[in-house]
Amino acid sequence: TTNNITHPSTLVFHFKGPISCSFSDQIALPDLAAAAMENWGLVTYYEGSLLYEEGVSSVLNKEQIATTIAHELAHQWFGNLVTMKWWNDVWLNEGFATYMSLFAVDNVEPTFQLKELNILANLHTAFEMDALASSHPLSPPQEEVQKTSSIIQMFNSITYCKGAAVLRMLADIVGERVFIEGVKTYLSDFSYKNTDQNDLWRSIQKAEDKNGGHTQVARFMEPWTKQIGYPVITINTTNGEVNQKHFLFNDSAESRHVLNGRCFSENRVYVESHEFLSKNGEWILANINCTGYYRVNYNPENWDRLLTQLEIDPHRFPPMNRGQLIDNAFFMARAKLVEVTLALNSTRFLRKELDFLPWQLTVRNLEYFVVMFDRSEVYGPMQACVIKTSFFCFQMLAIEVACSNELPECLEMATKMFADWMNSNNTNPIHPNLRSVIYCQAVAAGGKKEWDFAWARYQSSSDTSEKEQLRVALSCTKKTWLLNRYLEYTLDPDKIRLMDVDSTISDIAWNPAGHALAWNFIRAHWDYVSQDGDMLINAVTSRFSTQFELDELERFKAEYDLGPAANEVYQAIEQTHVNIQWVRENKDAILEWFERETAE
Repeated sequence: TTNNITHPSTLVFHFKGPISCSFSDQIALPDLAAAAMENWGLVTYYEGSLLYEEGVSSVLNKEQIATTIAHELAHQWFGNLVTMKWWNDVWLNEGFATYMSLFAVDNVEPTFQLKELNILANLHTAFEMDALASSHPLSPPQEEVQKTSSIIQMFNSITYCKGAAVLRMLADIVGERVFIEGVKTYLSDFSYKNTDQNDLWRSIQKAEDKNGGHTQVARFMEPWTKQIGYPVITINTTNGEVNQKHFLFNDSAESRHVLNGRCFSENRVYVESHEFLSKNGEWILANINCTGYYRVNYNPENWDRLLTQLEIDPHRFPPMNRGQLIDNAFFMARAKLVEVTLALNSTRFLRKELDFLPWQLTVRNLEYFVVMFDRSEVYGPMQACVIKTSFFCFQMLAIEVACSNELPECLEMATKMFADWMNSNNTNPIHPNLRSVIYCQAVAAGGKKEWDFAWARYQSSSDTSEKEQLRVALSCTKKTWLLNRYLEYTLDPDKIRLMDVDSTISDIAWNPAGHALAWNFIRAHWDYVSQDGDMLINAVTSRFSTQFELDELERFKAEYDLGPAANEVYQAIEQTHVNIQWVRENKDAILEWFERETAE
């Protein structure tokens, strides 16, 4: 049921509550910094994270809303009923809520098929941050998390995504039934109390011992939670050797942490005894369904056989592994463990691929190539090759990739659909599932008239998902003066609310025409934009790949009060070092590969 509260778009939803309350209220607020907050008894949401309107909101909106609600309701147990002792173990809240939301949404709406998609999305996100020496342990020492800024920095992809990934790995080790039994004991024994991760290990250990298992839970898990990073396991199929080392984009990077016990030695038995797929000794595939929090590399001969098998019959491998093979290949190339052409060759089987998972991870990995090369001569052949490969299995993804690579037919379609809306007397003829990509591409291809129309609709719309799609689309224009005007709007809370400043500037920075503008803008207005700007640095420095840009970033670190953004700046500096070296070493090979593929 719903009740209107003070604001026309502020709604309260009453759900039967999980713990001691008979009801749990879910309230949509017109202004909230976080997407949602799990307050016990009254969960608060930013409007767009809770409100869905049939015929206006897209299926993607519905999926995101369902996932957010599931995450916050999971917090009623993991965070509210049982609370961590201190912020260094906040992953016990956020990692658990992220992990449990996968099952909740999958159970309520299995047609979304979100479980596998979100598992791989979480892994990719965690792996990317955790491949930097400036990452942090999942559970750092308590004394390192004392200041407010240090606590705020804990709310990142390590805490959420890596936390969920290592829980999934533990459930795989002890078995789902034993894991759930241990978690129930944990929740029962520590209701209305505070815990650290050792309390969780002991609870699961009780269930493991009771069921005749042999895993030493704390001994197994501590290397994954108390050390930064993750291992890359290299399997040599010619001599049977298996070795492992800390996976880093840059092995020479200086870490601000002391890396002790880097080999994850207690987990070697897990890695070496884990399930494999093989074909008559021809090839071997490890880490089935990606349950282990590690990457797998192979000798070149096994890589060749795996990629050949993918081209002959990709469905010999589970969808998650088809996606993860691409993800592993691209990450290995970024870490200089395999040739970059191997990563690019791993995408050739996609012509036969009908599952969304591999396509999603391919697009995410190619984003790095785009931001590294969209200002260079590599970009033209890259665009032509992507169009030729044809990402036409999935409608919204197809339109986004085709239009962003300037396929004329796609741009013509997007501009026509947007023009029909502009001339339709307020009736929007664009299907809700396509609006985000059509709005963006039409504004990008258009000029002041299209931008002003989108801005007027943004100001007048009362639908939260529509407003969000329009807010993002406004950042897609290629007119620098319009982007500058939009940046200026972020300084006026009557135009852009403070809670949207961070994401609006980030969206502009992701636009090749806007990234330099955004970088200059945040330095000129740092005191204002950094109030809620915990992801700004990552966005505005994503394309940095020259010594000049690195020098500017170093100067920014030295001259500005970074506050909670300090760790993000350290990561940006390390990533820029990685980018400079990677581009220098791989640009020629990548250009040659795309030119050859386009010519064939």
